[in-house]
Amino acid sequence: MVDSWQSEPWEHLHRLLETDPEQVVSFLDSLPPSETARTLSRLPEHEQARLLEVIGPTRAASLLEHLSDAQATEIIEELPSEHAAAIVEALPSAEKADLLSGLEVDEAEAILQQLEPDVASDTRRLLQYLPDTAGGIMLTEYLSFPDTLTVAHVVADLRAHGDQYSDYAIQYTYIVDEAGHLAGVLRVRDLLLSRGHERIRNLMVPNPLHARVDTPLDDLKQLFDEHAFLGMPVTDEFDKLVGVVRRAAVEEALGERATATYLKLSGLFGEEELRTMPIPQRAVRRLSWLSLNIGLNIVAASVIAFYQDTLAAVIALAVFLPIISDMSGCSGNQAVAVSIRELALGLVKPYEFMRVLFKEGGVGIINGAALGLLLGTVAFLWQGNPFFGLVVGAALFLNTVVSVLMGGLVPLFLKGLRLDPAVASGPILTTVTDMCGFFLVLSLASAMLPRLAG
Repeated sequence: MVDSWQSEPWEHLHRLLETDPEQVVSFLDSLPPSETARTLSRLPEHEQARLLEVIGPTRAASLLEHLSDAQATEIIEELPSEHAAAIVEALPSAEKADLLSGLEVDEAEAILQQLEPDVASDTRRLLQYLPDTAGGIMLTEYLSFPDTLTVAHVVADLRAHGDQYSDYAIQYTYIVDEAGHLAGVLRVRDLLLSRGHERIRNLMVPNPLHARVDTPLDDLKQLFDEHAFLGMPVTDEFDKLVGVVRRAAVEEALGERATATYLKLSGLFGEEELRTMPIPQRAVRRLSWLSLNIGLNIVAASVIAFYQDTLAAVIALAVFLPIISDMSGCSGNQAVAVSIRELALGLVKPYEFMRVLFKEGGVGIINGAALGLLLGTVAFLWQGNPFFGLVVGAALFLNTVVSVLMGGLVPLFLKGLRLDPAVASGPILTTVTDMCGFFLVLSLASAMLPRLAG
């Protein structure tokens, strides 16, 4: 019977680090990528550092590529700068920038000081680009040659530097003029099947489609959706070739952005939270958001306190208050999601309030009427009082309309103020929905109290 201590991969890895370090690499290779991240996260920090020392910089860099940025950053910041620099140097250019951008400035600079001067300069340049642009996700490992060379010269260079180029994702060769401007693109297949004396400028596809370093992520997605490219050259403001952006990198960046938006909507800000982080740090980060929500909920609950006599007279209303608040909130959140998405895609501008008001108003009226009729009928059948059903149904209808309109307009308003709509839309919508829902139910009930309590 296998011992449970031995059955867990991190426990086995712990034992190998202590007794048989030479078997660590083969054991890690036997783990699926999804299990590797979990196994590494369960090791103590000192054992994580020991593991990276045992497997060497190249293997360590490969291992970090399979981890989330937050987890990789956690591990790197525990290493001496010399050891961390050796691992960082083995990473692809885009991964170098991503990893260092998550470190404190002084820690990142200490690692950069240990890198080769040309590598450090290249990495510093990548760190200047916004993460959701072509420059922020591009690779600087690519093949480019002057347009004056022949096929024979290029093939000779490929053979002479085969060890260096073997790590590149080579599909195309990029051709530049004497000033470094992008002149054309040449498939490696066409290069190898052409005669040696042929000038590569005669074989290239001139003026290829390319991205600029400041091209936004959504524009990159559209370009790759429209063209079956695996990669695309990236130029700077002077049209000089500076990198290559891959389709896979765009898809990964879009996934990371979606995750970041979801975390913000959940009240988790800053770097990605992992359970390997210190508990006090995680608790403080969450409390900063939860404390604000306490205040907002107290404001909403004050409406109930104002109408406590009505609620006491018709206690059955208490059953429907959370239903009306929650259903209206769900409708509003749908509108928030659509507005945030359209803002990200550039399909709506922050000043287009009337367009959003008209579009969301129609949806709110239809859905509010349907939901109000359904819940009002349930309330009538339960209490046997048509006025009770009318109060509940009307309150849900009106609150749904308000919530949908708010959900559609608040992100535009926040975007116009240069605030992140993904962060603040949720709390604002929740507070307004609760306050309006409670107010509508209790004020309508107060107006019809003789018919409800009779």
